[in-house]
Amino acid sequence: MADFCFNIALGRIAELAHRILGTGGGAQESAGAFVIVLLASSGVEADATLKDVDTLAALVAGATNEATNTGYSRLTYDETGDGLSVTVDDANDRVDVDFTDPTWAAVSADGTGAIGDLVVCMDFNTGSGTDSDIVPLTCHDFSVTANGGSITATVPSGGFFRAS
Repeated sequence: MADFCFNIALGRIAELAHRILGTGGGAQESAGAFVIVLLASSGVEADATLKDVDTLAALVAGATNEATNTGYSRLTYDETGDGLSVTVDDANDRVDVDFTDPTWAAVSADGTGAIGDLVVCMDFNTGSGTDSDIVPLTCHDFSVTANGGSITATVPSGGFFRAS
């Protein structure tokens, strides 16, 4: 589960996942996707400060930096697969949003070095959107020292987000 949910995303994540998948009775966000971003561990601002940013551009505009290690790139989870799912659990009165474990192959220790956080964002227009259009949803502590090997973030069995 998330370390914290950005204030702008409170109450929205399950609906956004439904929009990406075209399920849940709403209109499909045909060009939309969840975007997974890794942040460098050095210089990251306090969670209380980060919670208040409203765009990915604002998130990395201050002391907080996106990873720049060789082998790292943003991952996109859309309606074409990737294990993106929304599960309504009536027995436990909750909704779980999940996707397959994100994996980056051969991530070097260069660039920004160690990784400190994993951020799940919503890109409403993957074809032509900018970082100013991407909304951060959840931030997860993710401490990894890149060494040229693969990096995998294990998503808990209940998903990356639970609304109850």
